[in-house]
Amino acid sequence: MLELCHDYRENVQRVDDVLRVCECFDIIKKTLFVGENETTLYYIDGFVDGGSMNRLMFYFLSLKNLGTPTGDGEDAAARYFVEHHMPFVEAEVMSDGEKILQMLLSGTTLMLGETFGSYAVIIDSRTYPARSVAEPETDRVMMGSRDGFVETLIFNTAMIRRRIRDPNLTMHYASIGTRSKTDVVLCYIKGIADDGYVQKLSQKLNSIKTDALTMGHESLAELLIRQRWYNPFPKIRYTERPDAAAAQLLEGSVLIICDNSPEVMVLPSTIFDFMQETNDFYFPPLTGTYIRIVRHLVFWSTLFLVPIWFLLIRNPEWIPSWLGFIVPEERGRIPIFAQLMLMEFMIDGLRLASMNTPSMLSNSLAIVGGLILGDFAVSIGWLIPEVILYMAFVSIANFTQRSYELGYAFKFMRILLIVLIEILDLVGFGIGTAIILILLVSNKTVNGGRSYLYPLIPFDGRALLSLFVRVKKDRKKKV
Repeated sequence: MLELCHDYRENVQRVDDVLRVCECFDIIKKTLFVGENETTLYYIDGFVDGGSMNRLMFYFLSLKNLGTPTGDGEDAAARYFVEHHMPFVEAEVMSDGEKILQMLLSGTTLMLGETFGSYAVIIDSRTYPARSVAEPETDRVMMGSRDGFVETLIFNTAMIRRRIRDPNLTMHYASIGTRSKTDVVLCYIKGIADDGYVQKLSQKLNSIKTDALTMGHESLAELLIRQRWYNPFPKIRYTERPDAAAAQLLEGSVLIICDNSPEVMVLPSTIFDFMQETNDFYFPPLTGTYIRIVRHLVFWSTLFLVPIWFLLIRNPEWIPSWLGFIVPEERGRIPIFAQLMLMEFMIDGLRLASMNTPSMLSNSLAIVGGLILGDFAVSIGWLIPEVILYMAFVSIANFTQRSYELGYAFKFMRILLIVLIEILDLVGFGIGTAIILILLVSNKTVNGGRSYLYPLIPFDGRALLSLFVRVKKDRKKKV
């Protein structure tokens, strides 16, 4: 671990040893003479703005010396230089070796000077590699803004600040991971968000003990909440849209922003929150309400449509005459139960294949592959057209909401219902439905104080109605 002393040469040697400058090609060491005083700069190639650093070095070379301090204290020389000769807006004097290393490895520039003693100057000249803040591929809107979160933390906080210009908007910083030291921000509006909940989340973040957040937001989510492997329903909602995140903040939610991840956590989350989309609010109330109701009907049908159809064709005497067309004329060469299971796995196989297919070919190969496989499966008797129809509807309807985790949770529950119906018939359907309700009620979120089924349990009629009816924005009177 780095510890600075009063001897400049010794400090340079210690930094060289800790950073292993001779072994790491991307850690740059630059020695400059400011008049008669020697200085050494350390920075990481690719993390600094080359043009700014060149201008800064030219400026240092134009100085006669590091300056003569007028105050007392060991840090007087370093502070005098920062206050009188440092053109950068963000510069700080430090002596904590661990913090100096963390800042340097985060992309800042470390400056050691002959007259600085056991103190160093940290110059924030960072510029991170970043992609464009384009609209997220998985969260598109028909109307509205087209920017999206990226993997650079400071860009994400800036996009939120741009939308909420309120001094009560708070960005609380935390560093997680003994090795990765990943930057994490707890974002909320003071006075709107629940103070007790914010404090609880802050304590959880500070108490996390781990080497690194290897998978970004997912690693952080697994550390924040106790996982139950048998309950697949998602505990945390994510968004890649700054406008959606800002709206959630104004409603009292808390955001957790993780560096290196474009997904921002929205807390607390219930299952009904996953059914709200940004498109609902970019249309007039009537259109937004219609879209929301259709989304609920279509998505919830992905859970029950296939199991109910399977139950009915096992008991054709329950089917009224006007629904007789749902009974297949031919059952195929393998049982319908096996056909449904086969289709469940085939759909996921095609999805995985399309993810690894070059983008210019993915759409055409997915369509052609689905048509060819479906046609041949029907021709040789593996599948019947009805099974393909219902499973095709289910696979497409999954995309009415953007959470893949929720989509797979419904998939697992649908498979559970089909298996129980095959074993126990109507009793199996009842048991499966009961298991689904138990998993929903018992699902634990990051906020233990709110039920996963709120506002259904506990019941809040007005909040429940707002989930289905897009309410017109209120005009608040000026105080």
